[in-house]
Amino acid sequence: MVKKIRMMKKKLWLTILLAIVFGLLIGVLLSPGVGIISPYWSDVISSWLAIPGYLFLAIIQMIVIPLIFASIIKGIADSGSLEQIKLLGSRILIYFLFTTTMAIIIGLSLGLLIKPGYYVEPKEELLAETVIEEDKIIEINVETFPDMIVNIIPVNIFQSLVERDMLATVIFSIIVGLALASMTARRAKPFLNVVNTVQEFSLVIVRWAMFLVPLAVFGLLAEAVVKMGLDVIFGMSIYVATVILGLLLMLGVYLMIIAFFVKMSPITFLQNIKEAQLLAFSTSSSAAVMPLSMETAEEKLNVKPGIVQILIPLGTTINMDGTALYQAIATVFLAQVFGVELSIFALLLILITTIGASIGSPGTPGVGIVILAMVLAGVGIPAAGIALILAVDRILDMCRTTINVSGDLTASLVMNRLLKHKTIFDH
Repeated sequence: MVKKIRMMKKKLWLTILLAIVFGLLIGVLLSPGVGIISPYWSDVISSWLAIPGYLFLAIIQMIVIPLIFASIIKGIADSGSLEQIKLLGSRILIYFLFTTTMAIIIGLSLGLLIKPGYYVEPKEELLAETVIEEDKIIEINVETFPDMIVNIIPVNIFQSLVERDMLATVIFSIIVGLALASMTARRAKPFLNVVNTVQEFSLVIVRWAMFLVPLAVFGLLAEAVVKMGLDVIFGMSIYVATVILGLLLMLGVYLMIIAFFVKMSPITFLQNIKEAQLLAFSTSSSAAVMPLSMETAEEKLNVKPGIVQILIPLGTTINMDGTALYQAIATVFLAQVFGVELSIFALLLILITTIGASIGSPGTPGVGIVILAMVLAGVGIPAAGIALILAVDRILDMCRTTINVSGDLTASLVMNRLLKHKTIFDH
């Protein structure tokens, strides 16, 4: 049985790649635009094909909160040094802030340079649709920032767990981990034993779920192509191409960091992380990829375990470079569609609000749309315009999630090099 699991892991990238190819092919054949079968049966068949995918995502979402909770607490408490944690934490946050800012600047620059919004003439009835519920649109400005800062601390952790509030879980886990690290080993040991057990059974469940990955990838992609339709993709091709170009440039930034700072071959890096990238692309969920990202960082990139257990769960929650870049381009795109002039102050506001809105966003499919509504509210662009980009959001969600995961793995290598002489993170 163990041998079979190892063989499956070795061939995982190949099975995912084949699932992507066949998923796209079947999706095109089932697409109503092709006309092989009726739109009704296209929807029915694609829904059935997607069942393994939704089962996989449900299993991962079920276990991701306990896994993040246990991993962060274990990573902090096992280090045993608050000074080292402080050193690691400050460097992680500075690095995340730097890369997120870079991503947003790339997105804004491309949006202003290519001007994808000038190539689209949206239908009025499409723009009139209400896509995002009003109570989910939060206007972010100078007045609301104090409340946002205070609300970072989870008042009711059980409510946060029920609502799958990733940021609240991370904050609570950090606080608990710091408290355990400041206690004597004898007093902390009973709770740490429980935490270790939680982490172990979470990883076992994740390994079970990985058997569904090829079928999940195939079904989710087939359904996505059927629901998007080829005509919509072609009609929005300039916008889609702009976002993908921006994401590729951000990947180039990562590869430059890998080459010049980490001193690793970019090709070797990409070869080592290809399984995590393919899974991220196919599931559109960085949370679903988190266990594989942790395994990749530790086993293939040789990152210290103590760094992996803290950085990857934290990065899944607050390091959303791909999402931030997408939001910047989408905001400029919709501003151009609606004829809204963006001043220097408005661009600066987009930069600040995108950073704020991206932090703590759940690593689950579709969350970028809700976050985008928050950013649009800050610069006076009608949120109803999201209806225009919703049709192609799935393919862009897949692409930006791949960059999010790549960014987390890049960060793990950066921190590993910065702290290579700190043996306290070796376990």
